[in-house]
Amino acid sequence: MISSKWLLAAFTLIGCVHAEANEKQDDVDLIKQCIVNAVLTGDQTQTVQQVRAACAETTPAKKVTALDKRMVRERLTQENRNVITPHKRNYILPISYMTNVNSRPFDGLKAITDEQGEPLDNFEAKYQISLKAPIYNGFSDKDQAVYFAFTLQSFWQLYNKDVSSPFRETNYEPEIFWINFLDEEHVFWGDEMAVAVGISHQSNGRSQPNSRSWNRIYANFIWENNGFVFSLKPWYRLPEDDKTDLLDPKGDDNPDIYKYLGYFEFGGAYRYRDHEFGFMWRNNLNGDNRGAIRLDWSFPIWGRLRGYTQYFNGYGESLIDYNTHTQRLGIGVLLTDIL
Repeated sequence: MISSKWLLAAFTLIGCVHAEANEKQDDVDLIKQCIVNAVLTGDQTQTVQQVRAACAETTPAKKVTALDKRMVRERLTQENRNVITPHKRNYILPISYMTNVNSRPFDGLKAITDEQGEPLDNFEAKYQISLKAPIYNGFSDKDQAVYFAFTLQSFWQLYNKDVSSPFRETNYEPEIFWINFLDEEHVFWGDEMAVAVGISHQSNGRSQPNSRSWNRIYANFIWENNGFVFSLKPWYRLPEDDKTDLLDPKGDDNPDIYKYLGYFEFGGAYRYRDHEFGFMWRNNLNGDNRGAIRLDWSFPIWGRLRGYTQYFNGYGESLIDYNTHTQRLGIGVLLTDIL
């Protein structure tokens, strides 16, 4: 159990930070979080002065970018076994409306619905859980690490009582990647740059004929300039054998997926006061010009909970819809943001 002396020291240090700090509120929060983590998970042989000095280094004298702040937040919680680090956004959209509902994979349900057959509702819930953990960070350069990440995204026919409110689709994406935040002298444009290289598997975990999956090797180039953060993520799909039978569990479930999701994804985010705006764009760069765009807006509502609005237009919002053009507008609650 943590001694009362250490708890008292933590509250004393936090009080000093409030009294003395001239930094922006984000920087003050980083120092406070560092102090608490040092008390909970650090070496308790340290003196109060050592903790204070170490935590003061979380906000260096140079300009602190949005990427710097996210990296510091993640480092402060890596040793805390009660905390899981977010990877992508974590959110729930309890209300979303989708056009052009893709009912083809569910044609068999028409037997238990009305004669005109639409088994699926336009209204449904959507949520995403995305987490990561470092599996190796023993590099001499502390700006490098290898991570394991997992993202789950579900589309839930919550309001469709006629077919017992099923989960229409769930996608699972485990990945392993190495990331390196470049030293200041190697940043050739903007205020901050990072490079990631990884491999991912994405599937919907379903049996034939509705099984969908693919494996990719990707690079992700991330940079920030004047508060705008951008990401360019090209990928190479690992080839699979062709199927001889549509119901064969072996082989490529979706050989034409590249025609709809293309070979890259370009995105960005910007934080204005307590509002965060983001976008994602994909395109196959072919004459048929298939792709997708997603627009995001998060805003404060209460405590750490944030409101979240998402608009999607295009192909591949989910794997079951990879070759179907849809639009969706949803609103809900966001737990973790990008910046």
